Amino acid sequence: MADTQQVDPKAERRAAKLAHQISTFAKAHGGAEGQVAHIGERGARIVLVGEDGGWGDLVAPSTEIAEQAVAKSGITVHESFDGEFAAKVTTGSYEWKRMAGIQIGG
Repeated sequence: MADTQQVDPKAERRAAKLAHQISTFAKAHGGAEGQVAHIGERGARIVLVGEDGGWGDLVAPSTEIAEQAVAKSGITVHESFDGEFAAKVTTGSYEWKRMAGIQIGG
């Protein structure tokens, strides 16, 4: 019986591009872990945390594409951004000033 599952070439290319970006981030930060979060109609957010505490994120057009990308990149994926995972993030003075500015209306 033939496999009738349709493969969307555009989605495949997008997942491959995201996987490359994730791999580049991981290489620059001594490895990485991630978490995929659905963000509504916009798609899905891929949060990345490097072994050195550096962090970043990418947005995929769908949760399926985001999950394909993290699978292709080979990073460890967490189900949630829980306390243990979040504790790996290193924040600098920029983030602290930015957060304080939001609190005081800046």
